[in-house]
Amino acid sequence: MLEKNIEFYLKTRVEKILKGKCYKFISPGSNGVPDRIVILPGGKVYFVETKQEKGKLRELQKYRHNEIKDLGGRVFSVFTYADVVKFVDFLKDELNEVHSKTISEQDN
Repeated sequence: MLEKNIEFYLKTRVEKILKGKCYKFISPGSNGVPDRIVILPGGKVYFVETKQEKGKLRELQKYRHNEIKDLGGRVFSVFTYADVVKFVDFLKDELNEVHSKTISEQDN
């Protein structure tokens, strides 16, 4: 599977299923940043690296991912359609948490 196909599948699932945004992330002068920024309703933000099935993260990409994580960001890598499905399922759980907290805050 080509990386562009994985990236398109991620974008489609995030936007259709989760009603979020999946922006292409290009940072001139900062090579190695993740391919996509996912923003969900409620303000949750995730950085996502897409690779083809047998792809590997380059050392610079690992370094950038660690930089983002050290700043409190959340970085994920997806290599297959199945990885995208698992990631979107994880995001659904995150959205349910946000929704539950919002409802309980309104009850107080």
